[in-house]
Amino acid sequence: MKLTNLIGDRFKERPADCVIDSHALMVRGGYIKQVGGGIYSSYTVLRRITRKIEQIIREEMDAVGGQEVLFPVVIPAALWQQSGRYESVGPELARFSDRGGMPLVLGMTHEEAAVHLVREYGQSYAKYPFMVYQLQTKFRDEARPRAGLIRVREFTMKDAYSFHISQEDLEQYYQKCHRAYERIFARCGLPEVISVASDSGMMGGKVAHEFMLLTPVGEDTIVTCGGCDFRANMEAAESIVKNAEVPIETLKRVKTPGAKTIEDVCNYLQLPVESSCKAVVYQKNADDAYVVVFLRGDLDVNETKLRNHLREEVHPAVITEDSGIAAGYIGPRGLDNAEILLDTSLKGISNICCGANEPDYHYTGFNIERDYGEAEYHDLAKATTGGICPQCGRPALVISRGIEVGNIFQLGTKYTQSMAMQFAGENGELRYPVMGCYGIGVGRLAASVCEVRHDQYGPIWPMAIAPWQVHLCCLRADDPAAKTAADGLYEQLQAEQFEVIYDDRPLSAGVIFSDADLLGVPVRVIVSPRNIKEGICEIMTRDKTVKKTAGMDAVMGAVRELIQFMGVHTP
Repeated sequence: MKLTNLIGDRFKERPADCVIDSHALMVRGGYIKQVGGGIYSSYTVLRRITRKIEQIIREEMDAVGGQEVLFPVVIPAALWQQSGRYESVGPELARFSDRGGMPLVLGMTHEEAAVHLVREYGQSYAKYPFMVYQLQTKFRDEARPRAGLIRVREFTMKDAYSFHISQEDLEQYYQKCHRAYERIFARCGLPEVISVASDSGMMGGKVAHEFMLLTPVGEDTIVTCGGCDFRANMEAAESIVKNAEVPIETLKRVKTPGAKTIEDVCNYLQLPVESSCKAVVYQKNADDAYVVVFLRGDLDVNETKLRNHLREEVHPAVITEDSGIAAGYIGPRGLDNAEILLDTSLKGISNICCGANEPDYHYTGFNIERDYGEAEYHDLAKATTGGICPQCGRPALVISRGIEVGNIFQLGTKYTQSMAMQFAGENGELRYPVMGCYGIGVGRLAASVCEVRHDQYGPIWPMAIAPWQVHLCCLRADDPAAKTAADGLYEQLQAEQFEVIYDDRPLSAGVIFSDADLLGVPVRVIVSPRNIKEGICEIMTRDKTVKKTAGMDAVMGAVRELIQFMGVHTP
């Protein structure tokens, strides 16, 4: 293809609304154009990249026995009502009605559609196991779309659904898919992606893993251990702290005028923050009932853990005058008008400072067993840097940021049971199939590669997913000898089935190289009047690690050798 004919403009200036590099480079390089909040059109350059990603995904899914299908974008609400998610999922699910008044949804995920597709097929144990997958556009009405293709509302996703006659069979297949995902990300140029244990969220099930690309711009918080291979999403990481052994003290009610925050109270009483008890107040969405979480003062509530424990949605509380709650002075003793939850960080503390449920007063020397009574503790706090690893027991936890590029879930029978999908076992008994699901966001994966494979000038695309293999640059296209030589190389590259983008525009070398950097093609061949006089071409890689020259009759061989060196088979 000639760059002259490539739709989409490239420009130098970084757009003001692009907060991360991949977003800025994709806009500057003519990859995407925003249509609305979290909704983008893809130009040819990005489509060539995503098609290659999709092909890699297809090959790996086919290799583990997957069969490609296609589910509808618009789904009758009745299917989601069968699973219970029509009511349980929030405003992220786009709901509407057709002209006849039938309730419909825009598919943001397709578990219900998958069960509907194979419900009749899978009536005998002899049909199992099997897996179906699709690559399709979905819509999720994100509250805060941001960062270009990293967090969008409309997106293309590979989602796969496997069906099994037993949990053991699912677990074996789950590991196969886990390894397939590792191969997918490595082939796409991200071998550093790690899998972490995660919360299953609205998907359901008990076992789930997210595949994370560690990068400071990531929206997810990842907990890893410096002493072992423990890895988990913050939402699923157990919080373990060790409390110092201190003597039990007498309970005292002390005046703390105006000291409402943990920092103010600890400064006023000259106590370490680890000896304080923090109260965080929520209200249940269903009835606005108050829920107060008490935890050690240096920790924060993990709201995902809280929602999972309560099995319902909550929001930060609005504490009114008639609530009976003394904001800033809340403690577990004598608090009668709220549900009380104690975090495990308070377990075993001999004495602690906490609110006295009266303005301007706190307790010191508070002992939960003595002054509150028999208590039940729950893991409701976020893990912290230096916290104790739940796997090896060492205080070696590290908190990092990451982009979720894929996820896998063991769903169990959540959907097959709710949607009445059954099969007859060997003895004729009816059972519910066990499901797994496996997702990868294609556009997000492309943006993630760009985020960690770029320099100040543009993306550095891995060969396997690059929009083209070779970028042919003709400097001084107004020079007849250079233009003739470049045209000849273009024809040869095409004849030998190389993927080539050819820039023969009569522009300055600076503009040509700037555009080439923004397109990020791995191999660059440069033709110029000076080189032609010497009978050579310059050949270099986009990352500048390889720079060499080759005679005109040796260019094809040199290009082929370089592409093979960069890890892809060529014709």
